[in-house]
Amino acid sequence: MSSRLGVDVGGTFTDLLLFNEQSSELRLLKTPSTPQDQSIGIMNGISQLIAESGISPSEINTLLHGTTVSTNIVLEEKGAKVGLLVTKDFEQVLHLARSQTPGPLAGWMIMEKPDPLADLELTRGIPERISARGDVLTPLDEAAARQAVRELIDAGVESITVSLLHSYANPEHERRLRTIIEETGSDIPISLSSDILPEFREYERTLVTVMNAYVGPSMRRYLASFEDKLKTIQFSPHVNIVRSDGGLMSVQRASESPVHTMLSGPAGGVSGAAFLAHLAGRDNALGFDMGGTSTDVSLIQDGEPLISRQTSLGDYPIKVPSVEVHSVGAGGGSIAHVPMTGALRVGPESAGAVPGPACYGRGGEQPTVTDANLLLGRLPPQLLDGQMVLDVKAAEEAVGKIARALGLDLHQAAQGILDIVNENMFGALRLVSVQKGLDPRDFALVAFGGAGPLHGNAMAILGNCYPVIVPPTPGVLSALGFLYSDVKNEFAQTYVRNIADVDSAQLGQIYDRLGRDARGWLREEGIDEQRQDLSFQADVRYFRQGYEFALQVNPESLSNGGLADLEARFGDAHERLYGFRLEQPVELVNLRAVGAGQVEKVHLPSFELEGPDASAAVVEQHRVHFDGGFVNANIYDRKLLRAGHRITGPAVITQADSTTVIHPGHVGAVDRYLNILISPEGGQPA
Repeated sequence: MSSRLGVDVGGTFTDLLLFNEQSSELRLLKTPSTPQDQSIGIMNGISQLIAESGISPSEINTLLHGTTVSTNIVLEEKGAKVGLLVTKDFEQVLHLARSQTPGPLAGWMIMEKPDPLADLELTRGIPERISARGDVLTPLDEAAARQAVRELIDAGVESITVSLLHSYANPEHERRLRTIIEETGSDIPISLSSDILPEFREYERTLVTVMNAYVGPSMRRYLASFEDKLKTIQFSPHVNIVRSDGGLMSVQRASESPVHTMLSGPAGGVSGAAFLAHLAGRDNALGFDMGGTSTDVSLIQDGEPLISRQTSLGDYPIKVPSVEVHSVGAGGGSIAHVPMTGALRVGPESAGAVPGPACYGRGGEQPTVTDANLLLGRLPPQLLDGQMVLDVKAAEEAVGKIARALGLDLHQAAQGILDIVNENMFGALRLVSVQKGLDPRDFALVAFGGAGPLHGNAMAILGNCYPVIVPPTPGVLSALGFLYSDVKNEFAQTYVRNIADVDSAQLGQIYDRLGRDARGWLREEGIDEQRQDLSFQADVRYFRQGYEFALQVNPESLSNGGLADLEARFGDAHERLYGFRLEQPVELVNLRAVGAGQVEKVHLPSFELEGPDASAAVVEQHRVHFDGGFVNANIYDRKLLRAGHRITGPAVITQADSTTVIHPGHVGAVDRYLNILISPEGGQPA
C-alpha cells in the first residue's frame, strides 16, 4: 500500500490531505498553523493523521508541501543581509526602479516606494560591459571583482546576488564572478540573475534575483529543519515543494530558487479547482478561495489556470511564472470596524490564527466575518467534526460593538458585515474576469477554502456565475491540487525582433536548445523521457509597446506559416483584452520552453447516481438568517450525501473542513464525483 500526502500551510490552519493510491480514499485533517515555525504545525498534523488512520509512516511515499515561508520573510522584512554585484555605474538600479507611479489623481503623492532588499552600502559596481546582443564590450575586471567580494564578505553579508547588465544575452561574466566568490572559501549562497531570470529589463531581473538571495538562507534552514523533523518520526517520503506556477520541484531546487515558491499555496488551490471543474464538466471557471485571512480569486480557461509572468508581493513586483491570482484582505477572520466616517468596514486586518475570531474562545474580542456567520445561523456551533466548539456569546458581544455603533440590531449588523465582505470579494472576481474582457456569466464558480462554500452562493448571486461547484474537500483543496501537480520548470531567452525580420531557422535553433535544457532539468529531477512533456511559448507585443503577453508556439511550424499565424493570434488576443488592435509591426520579446514531468495523477472515484431524495442526510433543523429574517433550514451532514441527491435551499451542509450554505431559491445537486453544484431553482439542472 502507498499513499501521498499534500500539505498546505495557511494563515489560520494547516491542511493535510492523505490520498491512498490503491483505494482512492481521501483522508483530511486541519490543524492550527504555527506561524513562528510552520513545520511545527505540519508535524503536529502528520502525527495526528498517522495516529488516526493507523497508517505506517513508511506507507506514505511522497509529501507535497506548499509553503508561505518565503512570502512571510519578505512581508515581515526578516530576510538575509544581501550583497549585490552589478555593472559599474548601475549601482542604484533598485532605487531607480520604474518611472511609473500609481494613479489616478495625484497617486504619486501617496506612493510608497519599497525599500530595496539589498542596501546601497552593500552594493558594488564591477567594471565590465556586455551588449544587448551578448558581445563583450568591456572585459571583466577580476582584480576589482575580488576586492568587491572581499569587502562584502567582511561587511557580514549572508548571501550575494550577481546581476550584470545584459547577462541574459551572455552569462559569461556572471558565471566567472560566481567562481571568484567560491574561490574565497566562504560557504556563502550565490544567486545569479542569468540563472533566476535570463530575460531583459534590468530592474525586474535584479529585484527577483535579490529577492531569491534575501529569502534563500532562511528557506534553506527551514527545509533542512523540516526534513530533520520528519526523520525523528522515522518518516522519509520523497518531498516536493510546490512552485508558484502550480508545478513541483525538489527540496534542493527549492533551496536554490526559493523565489519560485512565493505563491505556492494559492497555486495549489487553483490547480485543484481546475481539476474538479473539469470533472464537473466546466472547463471555464472562476476560482474563489476564501480562507481565514484573505481571499484569492483566479481564472481558469479551457481547463488550465491562467499563468502570469509578473505578480506582486506587498509593494514588490516579482517577475516569476505564477498562477495569476488576485488577493484581497477578506477572510473568515477579517475584522469589522466603524471608523470616524461612520461607514462599516471589513478587513483587511485579520484576527489570524492567534487569537482568532471572538467565537473561537482564544481571547479574540474583535468582530469578524466568522462571528457574523455564526450569529446568522450559517455556521454550525461546532467545527472540525465537533472538535472545536464555538462561543456564541462571545460572538454576540463582539458583533454587538458594530450594532451599537451603527444603531442596528445584532442580526442587521451581522448581515451588514457579510454584505460588505461579499462586495469586497466580488470586486476581486471582476478584476480577473470583466477587466480581462470576459463575462462572469460564462463561467462556473469553484468555491473552496475554509470559508469559500459559506459565501460561494452569495458570490454567484452577485455575478450570475453558475453553477457554484463545491468540491468534496473544499477546505483542503490546495492540498488536493498539490497531489494533482506535475514537476515543472521554464527556460527562457530574450530575443527582441520584429516578426517580419525573424530568421525562422535561428528561431528553431533557440527553441531546440531551450527544449534540451528543459529535458535535462527534468532528468535531474528524476523524470524519465516517457513522462516528459514540452510546450513552447513566445512573449509578443506591438513594436515599442511596454507590455507583452505569452502565446503558444509550435516550433516545427515556424518556417511554414507559423509566424504569420502567431501575429494574427496576437492581434485577436490584444483586441479581446484591450478592445482594439493596431496596424503596427509585431515583435517577439522572449522565447520560452516549459518542461513538465507527468506524475501519477489523483483519480477521484466516480459513483452511480442515486435518487434525488437527500432526507437521510438531514441531521437537524435550525433557523438561518436570509434577506432580513430567519427561516427554517435543514442541516445536512455531507458524509451522508450521495451522488444524485438534490438539496433545496435554504440549507446548510456541514463537514469537517468547511460549511456550505445554499440560499433560498437555489438547489444543490451532488454529481458523480460528490461535488455539490448549486444553481438557481428552476434553472438548468446542475
